[in-house]
Amino acid sequence: MRVTDLYAKKSPVISMEFFPPRDEAAAEKFDGIVDKLADRNPDFMSVTFGAGGSNRDGSYQTIKKLAKDKGLPTVAYIAGYGLGPDEITEVLDNYKNLGIETIFVIRGDQPKDENFAAHPDSFSHASDMISFIRQRYDFTLGCAAYPEGHVESPSLEQDIAFLKKKQDSGADYVVAQFCYDNRFFTNFMDKCRAAGITVPIVPGIMPVYTVKLINILSSVCGATITPELQEKLDAVADKDKETVLQTGIDFAVDQCRDLLRQGVCGVHFYTMNRSKSTCEIIDRLKDENLF
Repeated sequence: MRVTDLYAKKSPVISMEFFPPRDEAAAEKFDGIVDKLADRNPDFMSVTFGAGGSNRDGSYQTIKKLAKDKGLPTVAYIAGYGLGPDEITEVLDNYKNLGIETIFVIRGDQPKDENFAAHPDSFSHASDMISFIRQRYDFTLGCAAYPEGHVESPSLEQDIAFLKKKQDSGADYVVAQFCYDNRFFTNFMDKCRAAGITVPIVPGIMPVYTVKLINILSSVCGATITPELQEKLDAVADKDKETVLQTGIDFAVDQCRDLLRQGVCGVHFYTMNRSKSTCEIIDRLKDENLF
């Protein structure tokens, strides 16, 4: 399954992201979560890759479960931070042998393990790794973007220049990090097109699962919690978890509705290995004939 074929043939494309289960208890629940989301007929599912290859085998086993055991259209992440060329080649060869045709390429972050030592020949930028893969493999390649700018980037314009380099190095499509004000995404899209970035750019959607989690994720990713969203969260912060969850679902439905009416080519859901929010969002948008 090549993601670019999907974006060329239909709109909107529905995609979902998972991470490898982190322990045995999570693994026992994972199958049921995936099955519930698969019932919504997503066009593809992607599986993340641990920092520094820390969960390399877990990623492989999860991708194998989705692609081989369940027969679902699957995209494999690779995060190259700290990995040498031979390690990257080994990972990619394993994915190729599984029949994976699309790889999502990110630099990744430095592992928190203080004993971690990066390979001396590891790639400093995602664009370098994209170029390395493009020269050796026939994968369709995806890459990440940041509508509000990467936290390490001096400016949005500089970040867009880096994204253009990813495209020029061989990236075929882009998935944007989540934001909670669609004006950030619209502005970003306009700037990308003006800079000569022509590949599909897909907005990412992160429903609010808990107030604590969204505060952590927004801080790490540089995503603004808008006054509108903050007001909604403040109104339910002292209430039960289900009320908070439903508030997040309602907000995400509104956000997706607006994006879809603007004509985005797809929507990418960060599921955090949970099913309820994404299922309800998709169901409600299907009822409105937006999916």
